[in-house]
Order: sequence, then structure tokens, then C-alpha cells
Amino acid sequence: MSPNLLAPLVRKLESRVTLYDEDRAAILALPFRLQTTERETYLVREGEQPERACMLLSGFAFRQKVTSQGMRQIISLHIPGDFVDLQGVLLNLADHNVQALTRCEFAIVARNDIRALACTRPMVGLAMWTDTLIDASIFREWVVNVGRRDAMTRIAHLLCELARRMEAAGLADRLRYEMPMSQEQLADATGLTPVHVNRMLRDLDRSGLIVRNHRTIVIRDWEGLSELADFNENYLHLDQLITEAARIRTGTVPAARMTS
Repeated sequence: MSPNLLAPLVRKLESRVTLYDEDRAAILALPFRLQTTERETYLVREGEQPERACMLLSGFAFRQKVTSQGMRQIISLHIPGDFVDLQGVLLNLADHNVQALTRCEFAIVARNDIRALACTRPMVGLAMWTDTLIDASIFREWVVNVGRRDAMTRIAHLLCELARRMEAAGLADRLRYEMPMSQEQLADATGLTPVHVNRMLRDLDRSGLIVRNHRTIVIRDWEGLSELADFNENYLHLDQLITEAARIRTGTVPAARMTS
């Protein structure tokens, strides 16, 4: 199996920090297993001992917690290029579930191999650390969204976040993308009912801020929607995305590790 399938992992980590040739080679040399899962398949189950890390190559996944009464709260959404369970590399017990939102393709890497890579290649470890910190920042924003924003603002905020994240990952245009979540799943992500979600989407459509066509979301007024959403993208830390142009401009494109 070609190690080039791990190229998205190189791009993701290299978007966080500047990597050396040896770092890239070490990532591509990771032993991995390719796995395809159907929607709703569990990738991580709460209470399990993590033995692997999953890099999402295609499709969408989500993290969730379920109460003892069976009530589900979706706590984050993952897009292609994301590690869906990187914290499991260090924690001994999974404290939440991860499920496939759509049909997904993953690169499965053993936990010990990821740990060894992070320890032996410091820049790779720094990139992984940065990525988990950004995940935590997004979690915090979702807590605020559910706890302190009204229904319309919650939905608008989630629409804005998905737009910016998919744009930054090169998956869609900020003003037009395919919504991967059903109204029931949007409800579980925002603490609303599916009926309430439908009403809020309909009101956003009628206001002229968005246009919906089945799962396609077209944002007609970005400024208006982001203002309604109380959306400040600082929590996404998009300034941490190092682009190739920025590397060239600042002279931070190392061909190999410098030696003294």
C-alpha cells in the first residue's frame, strides 16, 4: 500500500509548523491501515482503551457524549485532514464516542507509532500539540454556543464555522458548501429540537442571509450572517495555518534539518 496515502497528514501537520525533510519522511514511513466505514459506524467508544489514531482522509465524523437517559450531545465535527482521536495517543481511556457522519475513509495508525513519532521528531510533536489545542479552542466555543446564545444565533454560528473551516481546508468555498449534517444532527449539536432547527433555517432563508437547496448552503450575506451569529473566527486559530506562500515569503522552507 502506497505511503503517499499519508500525504494529507503531512499537509495537515505542515500547516501548523514548519517541517524538515526528515519529518516529512518519518510521517510518510508510518505503518498504517486503510479503513472505509459507513455512516454511523463507531470509530471510538467511550470507556475503551485507545490503541490507534484515525486520520480522516475523506468524509465527515463527529464526537459525541450520551447521557444515562440516552440523550446525545454532539460536541465537535471533523472534516478531511483531521485526526479524530489524537488525544487518545496519550490518554488511557476514551471519555467520549466518535462516529462516522458520512461514509469515511481513514488511515489507521497504531498509538505507539504516533507516540514514537512525536517523541523522536519534535516539530511533528509540536504540530500535533498545536492541533489538539485548536480542537480544545473549538470545544470551548461550542460550549458557549449551546449555553449562552439563542437558537437563531446558534445555527448561524455553526453555519459560519463550517464555512470557514472547509474553506481553510480547501474543501469548499466559504459562501457555498454541502452541509454534511442532518437537521436531527444539527439539533444534537446545538441543544435544540429538529423542529426548532428547521424553523431557524427557514427563517435564515427567508431573511435573505442564506439559500438552501437540499443540503447545499449558499451564504448570500456573509457580513450579515456572521454578525447575527456573533461569529469571531479567532477561536479557529486560522493564523496557525502556515501556507506555502508564507513559507517562501518568510524564508522558512527548510530542505533539511540544519546542523551546527
